[in-house]
Amino acid sequence: MTLFLQRFFDIVFSGIALIILAPLLIPVIIILKFTGEGEIFFFQERVGKNNIPIKLFKFATMQKNSENIGTGTVTLKNDDRILPFGHFLRKTKINELPQLINIFIGDMSIIGPRPQTYRCFEAFPEKSKIAILSVKPGLSGIGSIVFRDEEEMMHGHNDPDKFYDEIIMPYKGELEEWFVANQNIYNYFLLIILTIIVIFSSKVSIVWQFVKKLPKPKDDLVGYLL
Repeated sequence: MTLFLQRFFDIVFSGIALIILAPLLIPVIIILKFTGEGEIFFFQERVGKNNIPIKLFKFATMQKNSENIGTGTVTLKNDDRILPFGHFLRKTKINELPQLINIFIGDMSIIGPRPQTYRCFEAFPEKSKIAILSVKPGLSGIGSIVFRDEEEMMHGHNDPDKFYDEIIMPYKGELEEWFVANQNIYNYFLLIILTIIVIFSSKVSIVWQFVKKLPKPKDDLVGYLL
């Protein structure tokens, strides 16, 4: 019943959102067409439920072929590959809105583990991988809420790849395991509300006030998250 209700709300919310946000999405499409490199959408293969790949819809924010330049699929704050308008789209998360199409057609849910590139997915512990593959990926979720400023956290580290693989991803995996074990309609709506709150406040510490029994961050992350 939970999965049926979640799919029902996914269809309703994504359909309504696409209609309501059209006045925002259309100007963004026009700006992208006539700035940067003229690309509007960026389609990237990500890991989906049951390890079935999905094509993720995003607004283009980076140079063409950026996956083969610099840090690859790991993006840093002030990354040289990000286009001028792309900084605004990424900061406001507007670049993620085309994924409403993924949700509407059933590739994704509004709430779930963020769909990862294969390189990033391999950084999860094996236990986390098994849990993540058992559910649909989401536009938002506990992992993406807590790590809203992931790029900024990695900025300044001498070895951002190591920090990402050895510090961020193991804890993010724990968070996604929590979600899979506690997937229900109550948490579905709670995480939607928390997503909206952190977009406007950027204070992710509020998450632990509302989400019960959420795994606590390790010492290396406490200063960033709490």
